[in-house]
Amino acid sequence: MSGELAQSVIRRIIRQVGLECAARGQSLSETLVAFMVKAVVLDPRNDFNMDRILTENEMQALIQLCVTRLLDTTNPSLSTIKMQVYFDMNYANRDELLSEQERILEGKLAPVVRAITENVPHAQEEMENVYQRIVTYALLRSGMGSPTDIEAVREVAAALQSVFPQTEMTTFISLSKKDKEEQLKDLAMLVKGIRLYNKQGQKGGSGIDDLPAILNKAIPSATQTLDERLNSCQLLAHRYTALLESMQEDPHRHSQLSTFKLKEALFNVRQYEAFLCILQSNAITSAQNVESLDVQFEAAMVVLKNTVQDKTSIESKEVFPLFMELSKLWTGYQDEMLLLSFLTNMADNLQQFLEIQSQLFPEEMLTSLLEGVTVKSDEERLKETMGTRVNVSDFKNQEWLFPETTENFDQLLIQYHGFCAHSIGVKGITLPGNPAIGILKHKEKCYVFSSKEAAYMFAQDPDKFIQLNIEKAKKYAELIQLLELRHQFEYLVPHAQATNAKKGLMKPPPKCDSGTQTDTHILPPTIVRSYEWNEWELRRKAIKLANLRRKLTHAMQTDLSHMRRENFTQVYLPKDAGTQTKRDNSSNVPKPQVFLKGLRGGPSPTTHLVTVDLTRPLDET
Repeated sequence: MSGELAQSVIRRIIRQVGLECAARGQSLSETLVAFMVKAVVLDPRNDFNMDRILTENEMQALIQLCVTRLLDTTNPSLSTIKMQVYFDMNYANRDELLSEQERILEGKLAPVVRAITENVPHAQEEMENVYQRIVTYALLRSGMGSPTDIEAVREVAAALQSVFPQTEMTTFISLSKKDKEEQLKDLAMLVKGIRLYNKQGQKGGSGIDDLPAILNKAIPSATQTLDERLNSCQLLAHRYTALLESMQEDPHRHSQLSTFKLKEALFNVRQYEAFLCILQSNAITSAQNVESLDVQFEAAMVVLKNTVQDKTSIESKEVFPLFMELSKLWTGYQDEMLLLSFLTNMADNLQQFLEIQSQLFPEEMLTSLLEGVTVKSDEERLKETMGTRVNVSDFKNQEWLFPETTENFDQLLIQYHGFCAHSIGVKGITLPGNPAIGILKHKEKCYVFSSKEAAYMFAQDPDKFIQLNIEKAKKYAELIQLLELRHQFEYLVPHAQATNAKKGLMKPPPKCDSGTQTDTHILPPTIVRSYEWNEWELRRKAIKLANLRRKLTHAMQTDLSHMRRENFTQVYLPKDAGTQTKRDNSSNVPKPQVFLKGLRGGPSPTTHLVTVDLTRPLDET
């Protein structure tokens, strides 16, 4: 069957299986259905050959098998596959999770940023509206408070006013869009740092949670919960392993326990244990980061207090970097809160995939089955084999690695998730491998074993046992991810085309709606002014150039000109001169002031008129 045809058939089968399950009340994801189709096809017991075109009857049989397995809620194998699909689709490491959170935050703030950067206000009222949007942006960006909290808004407005007064709005508006966005982020960080400093000084802090105290209390609690769940599932794994070993040693117990799905239950708890170990490692990393953040935050706050103290004014270049550093450290606390919440939710959601254990094997039943059986933990098994080691001289063509002879021994990539490479295919159980026995390096891959005998048997014919492990993974599809064998079961196409396939069914490719916008003219115009599209004009220029090739420039001298030279003379220009022949002068004369006295009469009937001259003498002027 060709690759495209095979993919078309598989897509049709996946769609039909999904519809059948939905009709029976089970709405399943496309990824889970695809995984189950892959598991059924790979299982050699079902005898499906993908190297030829499936008949209609075979397709219907495949669909029914998939539907039956997907609706069988009593099978631990289905719970394990669901757990693997859930973890594969939802888990993200620290960098991926924080990047996704930053992308979500940028998307939420995009309308506010556009309203600020694309608006060109002119009136005073418009200026105030844009400034108020900047306050909202700084509050939302910091993640410390809500726009509905009046006290928090006031704190942000006061902090922003201290570093970015409204008088600077004119300069801000004249910036380019990119520069505006950068300045908005810087302002948000400065405001965040100022609010944190004020909260430390008991001068504000509305809507700011005490994240260091919360984390220092929540992380130990989450770690303890993970430890308890990890110990519980490890105990189940040890019990199931002991029962499976007793079945192989005692035929009577084999007939007694063969009806139970012990292997599927063991693989279920081993996968749950592997996922919990990943979450536990992340929780430990978070605890270490919080511890480091506490030290750095306390030191940054001390430096800031010593710098500011009780000063009424301080240079921005001296204090702004300290506020920025405080903001970055607090962002680290917020990131750890997000990661802790994510890890807690993942751990709680994984718990549901282990519920089938208590249904199939109640505590009373499991206790009765374990009568007379010795249960060994993984640590005890490692201690039993700690003193044994492979003798290298027994193998001429095999390479063995040991701690004292191998650099970075603890960092070697071990196959099968560290389980014994011999017991998987032969016994069908997952036993922890002991690297101290010796690590076999075969075809650039490393294998560990649970005992010296297992190592010797595997080393006699590694390819044979590797193939046995692959066949075991075909029967139990959950082993593909548990043993990290995805590269060997990547595609549902014929083996001849497996190397050319580019796309698997484990996880669908991510899809998203996206848009791009480019400037009208990114580069300066490159117009060639001498360009001519008219071929006749080009012909005319060509003829003109051809004619110039036949032209010559002649020069000659005569008897009268060859002895001549150039002469130069220099004259002095007339200078500017001026004379003054007239002088202005002035003089003042007294102003006559003459008054007449007695015009209004007096007590006597006769009027006496007296002339009074108040004019000052000439020599007094």
